[in-house]
Amino acid sequence: MNHLDTKKKILIFIPAYNVEKKIYSVVSRIPKNIFQDNSIEILIINDFSTDNTTNEINRTLNDFDYKFEIYNTEKNYGYGGVQKFAFNYAIKHKFDFAIMLHGDGQYAPEELPNFINNFDKGYDAVFGSRMKSYKSAIKGGMPYYKFFGNITLTFIQNLILGSKISEFHSGYRTFKVNSLNKIQFENKADYYHFDTEIIIEFIKKKLKILEIHIPTHYGDEISHLKSIPYGIKVLISTIKSRFKK
Repeated sequence: MNHLDTKKKILIFIPAYNVEKKIYSVVSRIPKNIFQDNSIEILIINDFSTDNTTNEINRTLNDFDYKFEIYNTEKNYGYGGVQKFAFNYAIKHKFDFAIMLHGDGQYAPEELPNFINNFDKGYDAVFGSRMKSYKSAIKGGMPYYKFFGNITLTFIQNLILGSKISEFHSGYRTFKVNSLNKIQFENKADYYHFDTEIIIEFIKKKLKILEIHIPTHYGDEISHLKSIPYGIKVLISTIKSRFKK
């Protein structure tokens, strides 16, 4: 068998909304060795940014010799909408795995090999969890209101769903593309609680999620997530799922 046939076909998709200060750095920090061992494409979804993100994406394309695909949305899709686009892209182009890497630098690209190394272990998704180590989350600068909010929300969600997940609210996520084919995602939210709705789908379908520890980093990135509306939407989605067949 040709060595190329044994390489995993991986899509790294990067949601990019007003990330002019971070997008170049995020791509530059992706470990180069993963490109030698896998067939990787980077899909950057520029979600109707209003800052200098477009120019920074172009600078990134010029400076890095990776296989890129750029999609510029004609309106703001939202966090969930961008993921729906990426999921459909991964399915259509027959990727084996899809990895979401945020364009704002909140999640360390250096951790990508740790996710890829777990792809052959039979899991439908591998998620990064900041809450497998509370100490690490605090040391990484997670604000206390987010720290306690995360713990409380996750505890309530586990109680409602009968699950044992350490964190529902990490955005560092990888999926087996065949498993994305088994769930409904088109009818899910375009807002940030899309992440919770996807976990609920995985739980309902009895698909296997592996959580691995990731370091927490809070720097100067701008968060577009409003904690209280987000928490309310997450709880409503979780409670509703108990009454849906």
